[in-house]
Amino acid sequence: MTDLKGKNVPNRLSKKEQLDRIIRVDHAGEYGAVRIYEGQLAVFGDNHPMSDTIKHMKEHEDVHLERFNKLVREYNARPTVITPIWHAAGFALGAGTALMGTKAAMACTEAVEEVIDKHYAEQIESLDDDEGALAETLEQFRQEEIEHREIAIANGAQETPGHGLLYGAIKLGVKAVIKVAERI
Repeated sequence: MTDLKGKNVPNRLSKKEQLDRIIRVDHAGEYGAVRIYEGQLAVFGDNHPMSDTIKHMKEHEDVHLERFNKLVREYNARPTVITPIWHAAGFALGAGTALMGTKAAMACTEAVEEVIDKHYAEQIESLDDDEGALAETLEQFRQEEIEHREIAIANGAQETPGHGLLYGAIKLGVKAVIKVAERI
């Protein structure tokens, strides 16, 4: 986009477009997080030593998703059309990493939550003062995502064989999904 003098200027979103984008992306992300934990629990079952920990993290994600379901309606935001992809991909990522073992499942959580922590922080910074309630919600959820990352690290995430590769691939995938969800 160019200004009247022909200089390139960034394409600025209207406030409505910005809020729509934030809610759409976060709604999709929380849905994906629930599906990741469902995939891990499907593999581990109820008697695995990590099941209660994963259930605890999933409970947070369930609350986050429910809040974003309400925010979609409250802000009249358009949900992403990639939700069906997240349904399958989130579950597959959770199940796949769980099949690789507990530490790989925790590396998945570590990678996802690392990206989401930074993502929420950027969103909070971008909000206007009159969006304090949304900023508070995002900050609360951000703190819970940080807790999940810390739980994952404490449970051996970084001890996963090939950690750097798995961690990097998952982070790259999450960043890509965020970009896609921002637009469609």
